[in-house]
Amino acid sequence: MAATQDIVGHIHRVNALKNLAEKMGQMPAIHQLQQWQCERLLVTHSDLAQQPAYQQAMAFFVEELYGPKDFSQRDADIARVVPKLAKVLPNTAMNALNDALALNALSFELDQKMVSALEGKSLHDEPRNNDIYAMAYRQVGEQEARERQIAIIRDLGHQLADVVDIRGIGMLISLSRRPAKLAGLLSLHEFLQRGYETFKKLGDVNSFIDPVIAREEQIMLQLFQTDFDLETDNPIPHVPTL
Repeated sequence: MAATQDIVGHIHRVNALKNLAEKMGQMPAIHQLQQWQCERLLVTHSDLAQQPAYQQAMAFFVEELYGPKDFSQRDADIARVVPKLAKVLPNTAMNALNDALALNALSFELDQKMVSALEGKSLHDEPRNNDIYAMAYRQVGEQEARERQIAIIRDLGHQLADVVDIRGIGMLISLSRRPAKLAGLLSLHEFLQRGYETFKKLGDVNSFIDPVIAREEQIMLQLFQTDFDLETDNPIPHVPTL
């Protein structure tokens, strides 16, 4: 089972990174980058995103595990009650929670480095935003961190699938809503509720996770392959701007 200090450590890490980004005036650019990357994921995996069976799962990953959404209240709730959660939630659920927070911290760190590499360029204003993004991605490097990011997503997906199979977990989450609200933990409860409902409906998680992971790994490897010409064969799709 994930140690409670590891879970709190991820929260402290992302808070420290955000404080630094605030001081450097990077937060607006980071939010823009996160929004663009969410849109890129939906373009890359449009075949999955358009299937009714996978729409909710795709939305959960984009909106609840990544993206520009402010997770500070949820994270503060977790840091406040994580020792109690460890006594109530199954080990698999605690491991999934740990992965979700580790993913959030690692992704933010990489986004901060991407913003520095982009040097003020706005992906939403550029007609060739995929080329600009790909070059910045390669400039930042951090292949081991990118591999770890994808590995966490894979593990998290499978852990969430295991959580919904635990007998009585749905009833436990449902019955805990009122106590969570009274304790000021509604943000955390809603996150757990959405995660449970999403993966309960998904059924066969492999049919969703496996193609997502396979494509993201291929894109990553091509971006880091120095003899791969990004100008003529960019694996990042163009993301239409509004």
